[in-house]
Amino acid sequence: MRTPDDTTLRAAADKLIQAHAQASQDNEWTFFVDEIYAPDCVYTCEYAGVMQVTANGSDEIKATHYGRDMQVGWEGWTFPYLGVYTGSDNRLVTHWLNRGPGQRSDGSHFETPGISFITLNDDAKIVRQFDMFDLAHQMRLCDELETAGLLSPVLKESWVQPMKARLLEQLTA
Repeated sequence: MRTPDDTTLRAAADKLIQAHAQASQDNEWTFFVDEIYAPDCVYTCEYAGVMQVTANGSDEIKATHYGRDMQVGWEGWTFPYLGVYTGSDNRLVTHWLNRGPGQRSDGSHFETPGISFITLNDDAKIVRQFDMFDLAHQMRLCDELETAGLLSPVLKESWVQPMKARLLEQLTA
């Protein structure tokens, strides 16, 4: 395996960041997948031990992570990046936010942090991505959004309530 230099790694990360910024504006999350992800990429999102979603290949990524998941109540959310850290063996770490719609009365954002561990192939396409964020804080954030009248009822029904039930089940088992 070739080892892309730091400039190439950062360019790949910048391409992902720009695509996410555009997707946040347009609420269309699949347009960039074929350009940024390798056809055989494995994308995993770990939800606090209560659920793991793994997509094998770019078609599944478009159908799950960026298709079904992003197009059901996530309108108005953005996912700004705070940092990109390059490492060895074609690896990147990105630090980002799950930022809900609107702002609090003090002007701060409704947001929780997340992190992605990314491996690139020789062509600087993503071949493996593992996302993590604090699900308990995400649920609390959604409660804040609901209190402020900013949480999508569709998101509450399709994602928040099932995740809370899974968390409670895990904690009481």
